[in-house]
Amino acid sequence: MSSSRRTSEHPPRCSPWPHTGGETTPLSDEGVCMEAHVAHNILDSVREDVRVEPTMRDGQLGSWPIPQTHESMPTGTLIGTSPQWRAVLKRASQVAATEATTCLQGESGTGKEVVARYIHSLSPRKRGPFVAINCAALPEALLESELFGFERGAFTGAQQFKPGQVELAAGGVLFLDEVTEMTPAAQAKFLRVLQEREFLRLGGTRSIRANIRVIAATNRDLRDAVARRHFRADLYYRLNVFDIRLPPLRERRDDIPLLAASFLREFGHGPGGQQAELQPDALEALLHYEWPGNVRELRNVLERATIICEDGRIRAEDLSLWPPETALVDSTDLEVIERRAIERVMREVEGNKAKASRQLGITRTQLYIRLRKYGLEPARA
Repeated sequence: MSSSRRTSEHPPRCSPWPHTGGETTPLSDEGVCMEAHVAHNILDSVREDVRVEPTMRDGQLGSWPIPQTHESMPTGTLIGTSPQWRAVLKRASQVAATEATTCLQGESGTGKEVVARYIHSLSPRKRGPFVAINCAALPEALLESELFGFERGAFTGAQQFKPGQVELAAGGVLFLDEVTEMTPAAQAKFLRVLQEREFLRLGGTRSIRANIRVIAATNRDLRDAVARRHFRADLYYRLNVFDIRLPPLRERRDDIPLLAASFLREFGHGPGGQQAELQPDALEALLHYEWPGNVRELRNVLERATIICEDGRIRAEDLSLWPPETALVDSTDLEVIERRAIERVMREVEGNKAKASRQLGITRTQLYIRLRKYGLEPARA
């Protein structure tokens, strides 16, 4: 599939965590080219996580093209009157007019890509492309060639040169989602892009100018990643010129009614032919829920409720919210603490077991054992 096309969300909604691909192993520099050839055979299955969006028209925030992938969110996520959300939009507006590299930090589902698009729409580069790439979704060998492209003959099967996402973003914005998952080799090469504003295609010898603005995003603590030596300190300082923290939904509960109303309008008429309405008990449940999946979870909950509710009236029992975990919070039982930690990390990484095992500091095999032990394996369709 072409990278310029938008694709639908691949994880099935019936599962709390999406199924993900296998874990990759580190590659030597000498093996990158050959491995890249192999990796490109599966490009069609992962290219949906590399997106090039056309320029947005002035003043039409409501018509933004929003692909249903990863950190993409519906337009409704720009809605909010809480002090926390107004502070986010204020900082985004302040940095938009500059060329400063921006780093967005927040939990999964808080709308980091939406804020990145908001910055792009207000910036001098608004008529240029918005190119988004998910650093965690691409195999190690494929990430570098997708970022920087490759020359003809760079590896077996490379019949012609291919521009990378850095080139495709020329004159616009390159959005690096889950930047902490970038491989060490890619980190070193991207550091040069930020420092020298130039790069080399895979197998190339001629430097190419990089006329881009970079917006990075992560759901992890970048300082912690640097402290653990999972992320280069010099790249951190280059990326974190201007940081914006996106609050989780539980910290901006005043925005839930507005967001819910926006999503219900988006879904339009339900099976009964009328727009669904929230009943008081349902709104009360929404306001008191912890929202581990943030705005993305709110949207999914309401979309599901719109389908199953009767007479267009959404009641609390139609919301299918996760049971509260308050009983686990103060426990001193080690197994309970371990189970809760695994649950939290699995939600943060949206079920990606490779990422979860790295974040937990255990092997993937050990993670599988614990998932089975605590009954946390997602149900198979």
